[in-house]
Amino acid sequence: MTTDKTGAEATVSLEEGRYTIAVEGKQVGLADFADRGDQRVFFHTEIDPAYGGRGLATILVEEALNEARGEGKRIVPVCSMIATVLKKHPEYDDITDAVTPDILRWVRS
Repeated sequence: MTTDKTGAEATVSLEEGRYTIAVEGKQVGLADFADRGDQRVFFHTEIDPAYGGRGLATILVEEALNEARGEGKRIVPVCSMIATVLKKHPEYDDITDAVTPDILRWVRS
C-alpha cells in the first residue's frame, strides 16, 4: 500500500493509454501516454488541485516510470511534470529519450 503525505491510501492503476491515481477510492489524477515502438511518450499529467501538495504527482509518475521500465519501454517526457520528476531521479537516465520535433509532431497528430 502506498500512502500520500497525509497518510491517505493512494492507488495507481493502468488503463488504456493512461495511468490513474485514486485516493481512498476516488480518482484524483492521471498521466496520459502513447506507445511509439519501444518508447512510452508521456504527454499530459494532472492532479486535482484540491489534492495538491500531497505528493500524489510523484507517486503517480514514479509508478508509471517503473512500469515503463518493467515493460522494456524508453521514456519520452513531453509532459513537464514527467520531465520534472526525471530531473530529480537520475536512475531513469538510462531509459530516457529526448523530446524531438518529430515526437512533438507525432503527439499532435
